[in-house]
Amino acid sequence: MAFNLFLIKFLNPKIGDCIMIVKVIEVIGSSDKGFTEATENAVNEAAKSVENIRSIYIKHMNANVENNKIVSYAVNAKISFEVKSKDMS
Repeated sequence: MAFNLFLIKFLNPKIGDCIMIVKVIEVIGSSDKGFTEATENAVNEAAKSVENIRSIYIKHMNANVENNKIVSYAVNAKISFEVKSKDMS
C-alpha cells in the first residue's frame, strides 16, 4: 500500500482554526459480482487496519473476461482516513 500524508486546514466557527491530518492508502478490491461489491470489499479490507475512513476514490476499474463473460471485477481505490493528533481530545 502506498501512503500519502495530507494536511487539510479548515475553519470551524465553534473551535477556531484547527488542522486535520488525513492519510491516503491505495487498496485493490475484487468481487465476482460487480464493481459495487469490489468497492465495498476494498473499504471493508481497509477498515481491518485503519479507523476513521472518510472517503474512497476509484482510481481504476478492471473486469476479467472468460468465454465472453465477465468472471471478476476489481477496483484500484484510494481510501482516505483521518489520523487523530495526540493533542486532540
